Amino acid sequence: MKWSEISIHTTQEAVEPISNILHEAGASGVVIEDPQDLIKVWDTSMGEIYQLNPDDYPTEGVIVKAYLPVTSFLGETVDEIKEAINGLLIHDIDLGHNTINISEVNEEEWATAWKKYYKPVKISERITITPTWEQYDAVNTDEIIIELDPGMAFGTGTHPTTVMCIQALEKAIRPNVHVADVGTGSGVLSIAAAKLGARQVDAMDLDEVAVNSARLNIKLNKEQDRVSVRQNNLLDHVDGKYDVIVANILAEIILRFDQDAFNLLKPDGKFITSGIIRGKKEEVKNSLIQSGFHIEETLIMEDWVAFIASKPSKHPIEEEE
Repeated sequence: MKWSEISIHTTQEAVEPISNILHEAGASGVVIEDPQDLIKVWDTSMGEIYQLNPDDYPTEGVIVKAYLPVTSFLGETVDEIKEAINGLLIHDIDLGHNTINISEVNEEEWATAWKKYYKPVKISERITITPTWEQYDAVNTDEIIIELDPGMAFGTGTHPTTVMCIQALEKAIRPNVHVADVGTGSGVLSIAAAKLGARQVDAMDLDEVAVNSARLNIKLNKEQDRVSVRQNNLLDHVDGKYDVIVANILAEIILRFDQDAFNLLKPDGKFITSGIIRGKKEEVKNSLIQSGFHIEETLIMEDWVAFIASKPSKHPIEEEE
């Protein structure tokens, strides 16, 4: 089979939504070429070796690549991808160069091109994420290993927004808590929550591809007894109360349902939000406070921001009721 490589020159801010667009268009995986990776201080305490070639990376911006089968509908698919990417401008997302190139690759190149970018990575004090094809043995007795197949996922789990979410979950998760993962994508946050001790995790995503990917990854990590996945739009029609709600999605989406999150949290519950570009930090922070949250901690990594917000044990509105 012939494959077509679609390469999009964009910005860090646009990586996640463009990756989702590519997955929805039928791509089974994405490659992210971010020059920041060349200067990042990688954790090698676990024995990982990173050999990144500067020639594989742009001098500025980020390149997102995906692989699509060459069919008679390829031209229409590419047009739809371009239209969807341009539609991100409505949400004030900086697309940068926003140039798209198409080239043909053989099946062997398609199957292995993106694997060189993905090695085991220790992303927090206890959690290491590894691809399914890499042999990795825990170094510490309390180390948690999460296996992901990025060929079917919405990310490798090592993007700054995901790393901050998992670090926040380490602080927020207590034994037997009930967690909601809004916009679960690959399911990595749900898996992390379960392995950190959550009693039950409700993973939700509007995209059917994400739902299927999350289910596969959750089963791969043997957490299907504690994590359930369903197709759902944010927190619409969700009943019950949660101890922790986590959402790694765009700032504009967080602004749409932060009040719903507040209403569905138990007193002293935590709302962990990420996927927020630095320029939208104050807007999201102010909205969370207006919804009744107390900002406990602000995490910043590269150009990204995450918040750990809590619902006060007593809220004026609830006292009046």
